[in-house]
Amino acid sequence: ETMVDIDIKAKPLQPHWYERYVQPCVAELLGSALFIFIGCLSVVEDTEGMGRLQPALAHGLALGLTIAILGDI
Repeated sequence: ETMVDIDIKAKPLQPHWYERYVQPCVAELLGSALFIFIGCLSVVEDTEGMGRLQPALAHGLALGLTIAILGDI
């Protein structure tokens, strides 16, 4: 009785076409829409004395939120 060692190399799994093509496009679209929407919304109600700080903070928070939500994609 002999034992034969057979080395079978598994083929690396390729990501599904949805994860490869569609998901990054959807993430880019949602991220850009959120960034632009929040940025434009921040200057609609411009309070006195805020100047450029309000849009800058809104864009920074929108970018951080977009990266936190869609960063894994």
